[in-house]
Amino acid sequence: MKLTVWGAAEQVTGSMHLLEIDSYKILIDCGLDYEGGVELGQNENFPFNPSDIDVVVLTHAHIDHSGNLPTLVKNGFEGQILCTYPTADLTQLLLSDSVNIFMRKQDKSKRHRKFHRNKNRAFNNVQPLYLQKHVNDTAERFITIPFNKAFEINKNITLKLIPTGHLLGAAAAHFTITENGKTKTIAFTGDIGRKDYPVLNDPEYLPETQFLVCESTYGGRLHSDKEKLRDVLIKTIKEACIAQKGRLIIPAFSVGRTQSLVFSLNKIFTDRELPPIPVFVDSPMATMATQTYRKHHRFVSQESRSFYKDKGDGFEFENLSYVKELKESKEISDHFEPCIIISSAGMLEGGRIQDHLFYNIQNFYATIFFIGYCAKGTLGHRLLRGDSIVNINGRELSVFATIKKTDLLSGHGDHQDLLDYVTAIPNNYLKKVFLVHGDPDSMDALKQSLEEKNLEVIIPKKGMIFEL
Repeated sequence: MKLTVWGAAEQVTGSMHLLEIDSYKILIDCGLDYEGGVELGQNENFPFNPSDIDVVVLTHAHIDHSGNLPTLVKNGFEGQILCTYPTADLTQLLLSDSVNIFMRKQDKSKRHRKFHRNKNRAFNNVQPLYLQKHVNDTAERFITIPFNKAFEINKNITLKLIPTGHLLGAAAAHFTITENGKTKTIAFTGDIGRKDYPVLNDPEYLPETQFLVCESTYGGRLHSDKEKLRDVLIKTIKEACIAQKGRLIIPAFSVGRTQSLVFSLNKIFTDRELPPIPVFVDSPMATMATQTYRKHHRFVSQESRSFYKDKGDGFEFENLSYVKELKESKEISDHFEPCIIISSAGMLEGGRIQDHLFYNIQNFYATIFFIGYCAKGTLGHRLLRGDSIVNINGRELSVFATIKKTDLLSGHGDHQDLLDYVTAIPNNYLKKVFLVHGDPDSMDALKQSLEEKNLEVIIPKKGMIFEL
């Protein structure tokens, strides 16, 4: 059995791992690499022949895990893509959205060429990585399998998807492999969620595993535990919308984070803990993703199912509006009463959120409230580190709005959660742990803690090959 780490090596994005059993090749995840300095077109260059891959196993729908699947298909992959039912639906939404983003960038480059014909030839080369046709071709390859049910890939390889709680449908991929008369086990965590997270079930621990490829996003960091999410949301809304009668702008990923935030706000307003304040969800993708959450309601947490039974739809309440058309989105800027605007993308890299920032970043009565991770190099990261001037839509703007953040809605488990997850596997059974999907400092911190538990831990570089 041979493992090659082809993505998310010493970085967060671009998850992609190749597992080879004799001549059979399994690709676990196929994410877009959009780390700082990586050009979109570089994702076209696979370090292997896509047609040689026999099957893909997808841990969850987020673009850093799924976003390069259409490129794989476009370049010759003809096998199945195995994942859970919710992951298949959410992935199709996200991939189609990626196509829209590519096409907008291409359109922007064409307009730039028209008005700056001889100034920057680099803009002549902006091409979409893939088209909707390739997304449709990819969707035809999805084979959905239930959680915790053994699925026989072939007579020597069995897959089981174990819930990780990070996103609706998210799962760790656990393989039982027979090779040369010996049984081996290896698991890929994908991303690991948190306990008691709104809407989602808690992560489930893995069965016995010899080799583990584990994410490390929050290695070395602990989530806040001094306050409860409900209290933080109430306090922030009171300060931003009641005390100074301003607007609260919340950047949130359309798939996952927005649904958890809306459900949390629903509970607050339904229980009359705050006076009614207009809440706008300004993201067509979030609206479609919410429909998918409704469709797969049996996979949400017991709390969400109980809320639905006792009080109704967890994603609808009296003062909530889902904004569909761009015209409606622009009209929000003319809404001068206190309000809450939830819009994507969470790191502020594109999407309607940039327009809301453009019109509000110099507004002393606006509050920008971050509820998730922002990678280095993103606009969100620059605001969080305290930059006083930022570039939005091509203009340098001073930051007068209040910037706040909380990690209570982070979808990733923190250092202790990761440590608990790994050490739940019997120590005498687990042979090696490979850390991926994290920055070097996070990986080093988690590696040190795991080594204190007498585990062998490896931080692989991209392209490293391991014989297991």
